[in-house]
Amino acid sequence: MSLQACAELVRRGDPDRFLAAMAAPPEARRVLFAIYAFNVEVARAPWVTKESMIAEMRLQWWRDALEEIAKGGPVRSHEVTTVLADVLDAEGARLLDHLIQARRWDIYLDPFEDSGHFVDYLDQTAGHLAWVAARALGAGAGESDVRDIAWASGLANWFLAIPELAARGRIPLVDGRAEAVRGLATAGLQRLDQARPPKAARAALLAAWRTRGILKRAQAAPDRVAAGALAESDFKRKAGLFWASIKV
Repeated sequence: MSLQACAELVRRGDPDRFLAAMAAPPEARRVLFAIYAFNVEVARAPWVTKESMIAEMRLQWWRDALEEIAKGGPVRSHEVTTVLADVLDAEGARLLDHLIQARRWDIYLDPFEDSGHFVDYLDQTAGHLAWVAARALGAGAGESDVRDIAWASGLANWFLAIPELAARGRIPLVDGRAEAVRGLATAGLQRLDQARPPKAARAALLAAWRTRGILKRAQAAPDRVAAGALAESDFKRKAGLFWASIKV
């Protein structure tokens, strides 16, 4: 029942990752749904309240849960932690703890300090998430390749979120000029092109299936980012996942 609850949480909170997990081999779904459900809980924590202290407490709750998982002892009862404890090792718990720390940026209105801060944010959120999933599915090598794809995917998702972030008073990019946006999209595409992830990581990377198309559109027409005009049709979105899943 906890796995079903995780899947439902991902379906509601992260539809793309839900579809990606469902397209993965059945034996991979328990791992993916547990990790993706954790990510939904953590990602939404800073946004469900305007009180920064409450948001900090929500994130700290998850940090404490990860510490319990890392120690291998009893873990607090929760529909996500119950399954998560079965798929994480101590290193996976440590990486997800760093993901939570990076997510503290989401609580406040401060802009990124510089481009390096933004690059690190994507790596510590999207990158850590994908590598933890890949490790849990048996990938023992290819970390940099997994992280390159995850970083590009994180950037694509960030571009999609920019209109909403701006509406909430955030400053989502260090430099929002068209040439800077095009440069970011180009950097993401370069990471995609150079990555050669191991076969064991492919199910964990299915969630990146929309990345190339989104980044290509942002590269060709950077103004589409702020306009919220990067998404493809639902048919193309699902067809793209079908072709990506064939390779897993």
